[in-house]
Amino acid sequence: MRIYVVRQGDSIWSISRRFGVSQDVIINANGIQNLKTLVLGQALVIPGVAREYVVKPGDSIYSISRRFDVSPSSIMELNNIANPAALNPGQVIAIPAQAKNYGYLETNGYVNKPSGTEEDAKLVDDVGAYLTYITPFSHEVKEDGSLSELKDDVVLREAKRFRIAPLFSMSNIKNDAFDTNLGHTIVTNANVQQTLINNVINVLRTKGYYGVNIDFERLPPEDRDAYNNFLRKVVAALKPLGYVVSTALAPKTYDIKEGSWHGAHDYKAHGAIVDFVVLMTYEWGWSGGPPLPVAPINEVRKVLNYAVSVMPPKKILMGMPMYGYDWALPYTPGGQYARALSPQAAVELAAKYGATILYDEKAQAPHFNYSDENGRQHVVWFDDARSVQAKYRMASELGLRGVSYWSLGQPFAQNWTVLDDMFNIVKVVR
Repeated sequence: MRIYVVRQGDSIWSISRRFGVSQDVIINANGIQNLKTLVLGQALVIPGVAREYVVKPGDSIYSISRRFDVSPSSIMELNNIANPAALNPGQVIAIPAQAKNYGYLETNGYVNKPSGTEEDAKLVDDVGAYLTYITPFSHEVKEDGSLSELKDDVVLREAKRFRIAPLFSMSNIKNDAFDTNLGHTIVTNANVQQTLINNVINVLRTKGYYGVNIDFERLPPEDRDAYNNFLRKVVAALKPLGYVVSTALAPKTYDIKEGSWHGAHDYKAHGAIVDFVVLMTYEWGWSGGPPLPVAPINEVRKVLNYAVSVMPPKKILMGMPMYGYDWALPYTPGGQYARALSPQAAVELAAKYGATILYDEKAQAPHFNYSDENGRQHVVWFDDARSVQAKYRMASELGLRGVSYWSLGQPFAQNWTVLDDMFNIVKVVR
C-alpha cells in the first residue's frame, strides 16, 4: 500500500497508469465513487504498491530486507532474482508492500443510537470484517437501576455473521445529556447498584452480549472512589460468568482530580480493575469550540503517554473519530455550531468548492478553507489516510491493545483500507 497526494494535472486514469493499479481498485479503496474530480492535496490510498529502491554499493539482499523489514525471499521473488549475489549498484529493484507488517490489533466500533432497521445491517456489513467488538450506544441507567430499551437486535444479529463480540453499553445519560445527579445516585446507592447489576446480567444472557462497556461521565469528582468501588462490584459479578468489563475515559495528561469531566476518572484504578478501557481521544476541535483538528496526534500522544505510565498498554483502546467539522468563519464563542461531516463528505465538499487540501504536519491532520454561495468563509478539519496511518503507527509503537471508533456509519473507506493493510484484526469470538 502507498499513500499518494494528488498534484496538479492528476486524474484517476493517470494515477492508475503510474502505479499499475486499476481505476476501480483505487476508487473503491478510497470511497470516491461520488467524486467527480480529484482535489489538489487530496490523499489517495494505492493498494498493493511496491516501492522502488536503487541499489547502493555494499548492499545485499539481506541488508535491504533488514532495512525495509521484509523477507529476502520476497524481494527475490518480486524481482525474479535467482542469484542473491548478483546485485549491481544503480540497479532499481521493487520492495514488496508491507501488508500486515504491524501484527495484531483489536478494534471496537460504537453504533450511536441504532435504529433497529436494515440500515444497521448495512452499517455492520460494510466494516464487519475489521471489527473485534461492536458497541450499540447506549442503554441509559435509570434512578432505580432499571435500563432503557435499545434497538440493538439488528446490530447483534449481524455481529454474529462476522464473529464480532458485542459489548453492552450503559451510561448515565438522561434527557440526551450526561447527568451528574444520576451518576452520583448510581455509584453511591448499593441497592440501585445491585438492581442494575441484576438487570445487566439478564440482558447479557438474553441477548448474547460478550461483555459491558461503562460510560459514566460528568460524575462529581468526589465520587471517584465510589465509582471505582462500583466497578469492582460489576467485575466481581460479571467475571465469574465469563463476561469482560470495560470503561470509557475522558482524555487527560495527568491525574486530574477536579472537574466534572475528568475528576472521577481514575486511570490507574481503571487499569487495575477492568479488562480494558476506551480513551476518548477526540474532540479537541468540537462543534461549539474554535476550529481545531478533532484528534491532533501531538495532543493524543500526550494522553497516551500518561495512560501507559499508569496502566498496562494492552488494556488501552485509543479512540479515533470517524468525523470532522465544518466551521463557518469568523468563529464566535456561543455562536453558530460547526457542522459534523464524514471524511469522505469533507473531500466531496472540497471538490465542490474547488478548495486545496492542506496537511498540518504537527497535528497530522488535513484541512481546507472555502467560500460558500453567500460568500461566507469556512474551514474544515477532518481525517484521511495519512492521519489514520500516523495514529495506527503510534498505537503499534506504544503497544496498545487496539483502537475504538466513534462512531460507525460515517463513510471513511480509507480508514479500513489502511487498517487492513497494516494489521491482522483480532477476533475473540470463535
